[in-house]
Amino acid sequence: MLTRRAFIAGVSLASVSIGARPAAAQAYPTQTIRIMAGFPAGGGIDVVARLLAEPFKSMGQPVIVENRTGAAGMIAAQAVAKAPPDGHMLLVATSGEIAIMQHLYKDKMAYDPLNDLAPLALVGIVPCVVVVADTAPIRTPQELIAYAKANPKKLSFSSSGVGNPQHLAGELMNMMAGTDVLHVPYRGAAPAVADVATGAVTMSFSSLAAALPLIQAGKIRAVAVTSLERMPQLPDVAPLQEGAPGLKGYELLNWFGLFTTGGTPAPILAQLNDAANKALQDAKTADVLMKQGIIPRPLTPAEYKRFVAAESEKFAKVIERAKIKLEG
Repeated sequence: MLTRRAFIAGVSLASVSIGARPAAAQAYPTQTIRIMAGFPAGGGIDVVARLLAEPFKSMGQPVIVENRTGAAGMIAAQAVAKAPPDGHMLLVATSGEIAIMQHLYKDKMAYDPLNDLAPLALVGIVPCVVVVADTAPIRTPQELIAYAKANPKKLSFSSSGVGNPQHLAGELMNMMAGTDVLHVPYRGAAPAVADVATGAVTMSFSSLAAALPLIQAGKIRAVAVTSLERMPQLPDVAPLQEGAPGLKGYELLNWFGLFTTGGTPAPILAQLNDAANKALQDAKTADVLMKQGIIPRPLTPAEYKRFVAAESEKFAKVIERAKIKLEG
């Protein structure tokens, strides 16, 4: 019910500016939207942030992308976690700084990703591609697992670092298939994949973006993907879960998503989710993402929140069972 006091307050505001509304009733957004990217310009996170900046501009306020790098994306994530919960600071993040690092750093993290950040929209999933040298006698997931079981403790797989999704994908394969393939961490995806071509390591769990140039050059061969389904970009490459009965249901993904500060009102989350999902359904946007190895997968905020929680639980189990620890 509109009280006399509220009515008088409303009339007073209207007398100052025709059509103005109290601040609490103002439509979102009311100021510049800042999208934080925790990795350098030109990478996948930066590409996604700038793609999403365009549709958000239609809301009527400026949108800027800020590359606040460092600590594997956690500096940018912390900045958004500690911002006012009004939806004006957003974060484009990977599974690492949201669902993995908390299980590796534990009490050393300065934010709680599942509570201090509010999931807005899943941009897309990024399956790993399992690659071997073009000269290797392996072409299918079945041949990969058979070869690994025939050579216990003799094979190795590379990834771009300890504790990232590529590393966890290999460890999950070992757990489910009963293989014993040694992990060899590298400083970055490019050298990790390049050493497969030279034979320094047997295989690599890699992003498509990192592996594709060498695949196209005929130096390495894609033999499996770590999603439940085939990737649209590699329709002839089967999922790793087809490699052995024990791998049924195998799935280990990296993913890119959009977040804002925890406690942001649900109507703002819904508005941002709607804008992001409309952008993901645009053919041009989807094409750019697909070239980055990202498969668009729009979800509602509630669906995305459940997805993030389930992924965090899955990563935690792999890290615990594989006894993965960071040095220092």
